[in-house]
Amino acid sequence: MQTNLADFIKDTREGREADAILRSCVHCGFCTATCPTYQLLGDELDGPRGRIYLIKQVLEGKTPTAKTRLHLDRCLTCRNCETTCPSGVQYGRLIDIGRKVVEERVPYSFASNLKRTVLKELLPRKWLFTPAMKTGQLFRPLLPKSLQNKVPRREDAGVWPSRMHVRKMLLLDGCVQPAMSPNINAATARVLDTLGVQLLIAPKAACCGAIRHHLNDHDGALDDMRRNIDAWWPLVQAGAEAIVMTASGCGATVKDYGHLLAHDAAYAEKAQQISALTKDLSEIMPAFELELQNRLNGKISKRVAYHPPCTLQHGQQIRGKIEGVLRAVGVDVQLCADSHLCCGSAGTYSVLQPVLSYQLRDDKIARLEATQPEMIVSANIGCLTHLQSGTDTPVKHWIELIDKALSAAH
Repeated sequence: MQTNLADFIKDTREGREADAILRSCVHCGFCTATCPTYQLLGDELDGPRGRIYLIKQVLEGKTPTAKTRLHLDRCLTCRNCETTCPSGVQYGRLIDIGRKVVEERVPYSFASNLKRTVLKELLPRKWLFTPAMKTGQLFRPLLPKSLQNKVPRREDAGVWPSRMHVRKMLLLDGCVQPAMSPNINAATARVLDTLGVQLLIAPKAACCGAIRHHLNDHDGALDDMRRNIDAWWPLVQAGAEAIVMTASGCGATVKDYGHLLAHDAAYAEKAQQISALTKDLSEIMPAFELELQNRLNGKISKRVAYHPPCTLQHGQQIRGKIEGVLRAVGVDVQLCADSHLCCGSAGTYSVLQPVLSYQLRDDKIARLEATQPEMIVSANIGCLTHLQSGTDTPVKHWIELIDKALSAAH
């Protein structure tokens, strides 16, 4: 694709990156076949190729409109198109650049801006979000359905293991997951404790930066990233083997720290090391497959449907590992039809684009339930909460299934 970027962007870091991405696109259109919003809406401008053209026009100097912004905002950033693209177009990075430039030129209405501000100021701050979630859970039966969908029922996290081990790994506790589903991280700690690994949480590590970054507050996101690096660095220097992610959305972002902070001389090298150490839980567990198999084979008789989050299968390009671990311990794991498609959660998308989000959720649940599962499992808090809001079938993080079986086997 030939480009001629406007003066306002061409010599900037974002402009050079966007130019390289645009030039790699060959207009083939393979991406439209796997784009969830294009499949729902049938509009070229609601598919990756059309959005790439819109961003190109804006970066070349064309004045964007509210319609331009709408087409970009409808994108889930699921990155399914990246998996499909034969040319390796880094669409996810391009859409982030395009959205930020368009928002600067076409501001949101007061109401929309207020909603986005609340999301990016409330969700990343655990000290604000946790009491808000607890209040919501207390009054959940009285809430309208739209809010009940965002407030999972309260659950007990159980005991966090206290044993010391020579092998140590860091765990990102996260911002919303501890309040919405505290058992996920506790279950991870118990499973790894059983396998001889101690999980450590750096108290000052918090939101990974994804929420602010995808809401166009790139500077705020970079501050989140720097804070986490500062929090983890002493423990990394002390010998932590890995930084474990139990939410694939966070993992996709932290693995990108090296790129996002490459321009920051004070953090670039540390960010590269942090990204290299970051592992989704599904990358850690296959090394323990044999031990888990010896402990659990035949003890889990459930038939489960596994929903692979977009941030895992497309963002991190990790496939097959979770199914492999579960099958190794005897679980009957099913992938539904079109398992590559997004469930519609996509971070804050379900709040900002509810109509499309719930259409995608209902389509996904119909396909998952067609496999006749006793339980649905996934690997990202957004997917878990979103899917559970549309079904009575239990929806859990896959590590919770292993944790429960190990506890029963003791």
